[in-house]
Amino acid sequence: MGWTVADVPDLSGRTIVVTGANSGLGFEATRAFARNGATVVMACRSTDRGADAATAVREDVPDADLDVRACDLADLSSVESFAAGVRERYDRLHVLCNNAGVMAVPRSETDDGFETQLGVNHLGHFALTGHLLDRIVDTPGETRVVTHSSGTHRGGRTDFEDLHGEESYGKWRAYSQSKLANLLFAFELQRRLEAAGVDETASLACHPGWADTNLQATSARADGSRLKLAAMAVANRLFAQSAERGALPMVYAATADAVDGGEFVGPSGLFQARGPPETQEPSDRARDEDVAARLWEISEAETGVTVEVPTAARTDQ
Repeated sequence: MGWTVADVPDLSGRTIVVTGANSGLGFEATRAFARNGATVVMACRSTDRGADAATAVREDVPDADLDVRACDLADLSSVESFAAGVRERYDRLHVLCNNAGVMAVPRSETDDGFETQLGVNHLGHFALTGHLLDRIVDTPGETRVVTHSSGTHRGGRTDFEDLHGEESYGKWRAYSQSKLANLLFAFELQRRLEAAGVDETASLACHPGWADTNLQATSARADGSRLKLAAMAVANRLFAQSAERGALPMVYAATADAVDGGEFVGPSGLFQARGPPETQEPSDRARDEDVAARLWEISEAETGVTVEVPTAARTDQ
């Protein structure tokens, strides 16, 4: 049968930040965390939708400890404000789930001038991690940073000559590049944690397989194609697993004992599209340390956020 939500351990006393917590995979992960006693900080672009989602979670988990906060990953000032509010409110952060994202949309730019898919999926989360990393590392006990990628990273290439698609843009090419960037970041962060002697904080990545979420519909609507929207709805019904099951790799990566930093978790079924979570191997490009280091340097320059890994000197309390 494999690992299910029934295997999530007791999370009482743990604080977990989830971006994009109001819908899809983020919502299902939030519900699973709350059901097992965690305090969940719901980072949402719309606090109204976040409040509606929190109400829906409480219908299933009446005593859920939820904190809805505004965080627009397409706006670095919003990311910074969110992180400042979290740091003020919480002395300890046990898990950061870099989950929110956009998929295969026509070219546009974020408030900071980044191509939207790279800006939201990678650069926004890079900055958020940078703002919160010392709090995560300083939290006693085991802590984790979980970054959500996609199987489409396997087709991704990092085009340093045209990173934001200003010269040539393909929506799926840009999406794959952003999902590859998620993995390059997650694995580089793990290498830097290890180099700093931090062994209680792990950085790892996951992907949901083919999950029925609103990402597919959003992509089709952005094209203005009713035919694509209808086709995507049919394909989801036939082939996709539910959002609840699609969230399992993220929940597993965030809570299971059997994972280590630098791992990549995804569904174990046919074509890694559905099924219980397991550790998998990403593409060779995702493990390219030279590309990862260069992307890290560019990400710091573009976001203005220096992601420094504190040297471990803490003791459990």
